[in-house]
Amino acid sequence: MNASRPEVAPAAGDLPFEKALEQLEEIVRRLERGDVPLDESVAIYERGEVLKKHCEALLKRAEARIQRITLGADGRPEGVAPLDIS
Repeated sequence: MNASRPEVAPAAGDLPFEKALEQLEEIVRRLERGDVPLDESVAIYERGEVLKKHCEALLKRAEARIQRITLGADGRPEGVAPLDIS
């Protein structure tokens, strides 16, 4: 992404987690610098919101796929169960 003018960004839903997070971090850096014109700040903030929601959705899907191995009384693996992260 060009520091003075953002390029046309791909739809957030098309980005893998790592790329979406990278873009989100760049948006945060630009906004924290405070040297972005107001109209552009609003636009990149809105893009950041979309990227944040996309990252959260990808993380939720990954968490739902994680399983823990259950052990029998003898300590041997006996199956899997959903990971309880709460």
